[in-house]
Amino acid sequence: MKVILNEDVNHLGEVGDVKNVASGYARNFLYPRQLAFPYNEITVAFFEGRKEEIEAKKAEKRAASTSIKEKLEANSFTVSMPAGPSGKLYGAVTNNTVSEVLKKADFDIDRKKINIAGLTIKHTGKYTVSIHLYEDQYATVTLEVAAEVSKRDAAIAATKAKEEVSKETTESEVKA
Repeated sequence: MKVILNEDVNHLGEVGDVKNVASGYARNFLYPRQLAFPYNEITVAFFEGRKEEIEAKKAEKRAASTSIKEKLEANSFTVSMPAGPSGKLYGAVTNNTVSEVLKKADFDIDRKKINIAGLTIKHTGKYTVSIHLYEDQYATVTLEVAAEVSKRDAAIAATKAKEEVSKETTESEVKA
């Protein structure tokens, strides 16, 4: 069944797009919510009249996504995760984790638009993450995954440092 979208619908299209959908989807979801209208001469004429308005909104979205792209690519983001001594993470960095980091930096990006090569990151290091912004615009973000120092590891490191200091003082006392 052909419909013309009256509003942006996730995973389907934008205002003014003509789409083929299942009749039940149109009848039970799109039509009652005024998200789409049946494709016929009247609705085509109606949307032809709104064509300039629709194009202006799309141009505005393109401009907004371009500015977001510039801001994202200018920044580098860091994620701290618990990791072992070899750099392997206890867990993984997923698109949800990246989305939370971006929200802390005042970027509201849906986790479904974040693409991580291999789906997850399981080791510390620098990675690039691709973010789908609008139509064919993607932002490439640098993400650094750092090992989070746990309380136990910090205590062990402090103990080793104290032992080394005490060895050095003992050795200097023996030489003197």
